[in-house]
Amino acid sequence: MIMSFRKYPAVSVVVPCHADREWPSVRAAVASLRAQSLPPAEILLVVDHNPELYDRARRELSGVTVLANRRWPGASGTRNTGAFETLTPLVAFLDGDAYPQPGWLAALVGPFEDRTVVGTGGAIRPGWQPSRPDWFPDEFLWTVGGSYPGLPTSNGPVRNVWSASMAVRREAFASVGGFRDGFGKRGNRSRPEDTDLCLRMGRAGRWIYTPGAVIDHPVEPEHASFGYFLRRCYAEGRGKVALARLLDGRRSLGSERDYLRRTVPRAVLRGLLNGLRGHGAAYAARAGAMIAGVAAAAAGGAVESLVARQPAGPEPVGVAS
Repeated sequence: MIMSFRKYPAVSVVVPCHADREWPSVRAAVASLRAQSLPPAEILLVVDHNPELYDRARRELSGVTVLANRRWPGASGTRNTGAFETLTPLVAFLDGDAYPQPGWLAALVGPFEDRTVVGTGGAIRPGWQPSRPDWFPDEFLWTVGGSYPGLPTSNGPVRNVWSASMAVRREAFASVGGFRDGFGKRGNRSRPEDTDLCLRMGRAGRWIYTPGAVIDHPVEPEHASFGYFLRRCYAEGRGKVALARLLDGRRSLGSERDYLRRTVPRAVLRGLLNGLRGHGAAYAARAGAMIAGVAAAAAGGAVESLVARQPAGPEPVGVAS
């Protein structure tokens, strides 16, 4: 079946990458983008301060615009470098180690028919390597970059989406200066640069979650450990307190409060009851993991509240389209 996309505005796709080990995944991501039912106007691969990987991509990826990150090291600067090189009305972001399913780009772009929509985000399906631990709770899939229970099951408004699978109206993105350089993922540090962007862009319009736009995102074995789980929860606690300090204080954390007051307690109670009823020790283990995760996040938030009030990065300024 041949689909007509005359109603869709043109969209470019920015793919950030930084590590040599990502090369096979990058090639697969580019191939899958070329096979999308809605073809991207341009694919931009942005390499984060890795000259060897940059040279290899320039040699081996024909038909792809390959750029070096010219901004702050990290995910935010890398994505900004690509986004501000585009000229299309829409810009999509896809992590370099992710694999978009057929129809991903068309599903992300569809909601932009509504002019009040400034951005969209799709579902992220964790690809466990080799397998998912029995103790890992669905409600904490965000610790490995996955979609979790409670998100809309059909296209619907949300406060924020995730930059691993995101599309934005370029004009709105540029008006807030894009991602906040110096605030985000770099090395072992993780701060919610995508939530920050969504909150700032959300002042001008709506974000829509599109569960039909699916990507598979690998979970490496070291990220499936309980130690990593706790470190990631701790980092999230620190990051969200830092985010609140940069924006409008506690009001920016309304979704997190609802998650902690409703979603997590219900899941913990359900897990404990299932364990007590003899349905399997894994249920009790998941409940315990959630309690430990909340405690780790609280510890991270407390530490961030006590550290010196140093800015996490410069305030973005508007960039002309």
